[in-house]
Amino acid sequence: MSDNWIVQNLNSALNTWNEKLAEIWTLLTQSPESFKGGTIWSVITGINGALTAIGYGLLVLFFAAGIVKTCGSFTDMKKPEHALKAFIRFALAQGAIMYGMELMTALFSIVQGIVSTIMAQSGMANGGVTELPAEIVEKIEAVGMLESIPLWIVTLLGSLLITVLSFIMILTVYGRMFKLYMYTAIAPIPISTFAGEPSQSVGKNFIKSYAGVCLEGAIIALACIIFSVYSASPPAIGDTSLSAVTIVWNYIGELVFNLLVLVGAVKASDRIVKEMMGL
Repeated sequence: MSDNWIVQNLNSALNTWNEKLAEIWTLLTQSPESFKGGTIWSVITGINGALTAIGYGLLVLFFAAGIVKTCGSFTDMKKPEHALKAFIRFALAQGAIMYGMELMTALFSIVQGIVSTIMAQSGMANGGVTELPAEIVEKIEAVGMLESIPLWIVTLLGSLLITVLSFIMILTVYGRMFKLYMYTAIAPIPISTFAGEPSQSVGKNFIKSYAGVCLEGAIIALACIIFSVYSASPPAIGDTSLSAVTIVWNYIGELVFNLLVLVGAVKASDRIVKEMMGL
């Protein structure tokens, strides 16, 4: 471990990045029920249960509105095929509200299986580790007092960028978990729209959107895996005869560019899923 302040500063930024990357992998393997010890999930479950009663009321409303719109007259409603179709739709919608929590949990488990398979197949336990090359450390330690001033500025800017990017990325992953909670809490309201044929598109879009949020985990995992494989061969040092400032600047510039690509891919995971699913 070097006692040079500049080296320590860079190592501290890279350690922050590695910690956030490892935290992302931990978050991707967690379910909403186990996140933060399950405290948030218990609150969400209570909200979902409270909104279920409202969902039943809306169920009747959407059902009645659907009957009025789909049946030209009361005579049409007397036809067995119309009555049976309406009854089946109402029963299915009621069951979807009653077991909505279980259905959404099952859907998450299916998608989580995809995420787990991707992570297991990659063979990476925590997304890989980015380390400062020994050549860079030697170059930094060899500079004098005056030469270290521009080097200090370069490394300070690089460390700041790396730290900021790591927090932007982890906030995006936390945002996905919060979206899962929001969808689960309010689920009875959009699910109740399945009772009416004209309004069922709202429920379908809700299910698609929820599945899309779940699939964001797979896209984030893929982005981290691709980055880890790519960063396994660190940025080229270049000509070692160059000054320490130039070498460090080139190294940090390429490293920050790679991190920007990863952060951009993680932040765009929702858009990628929407394009894939046609949402």
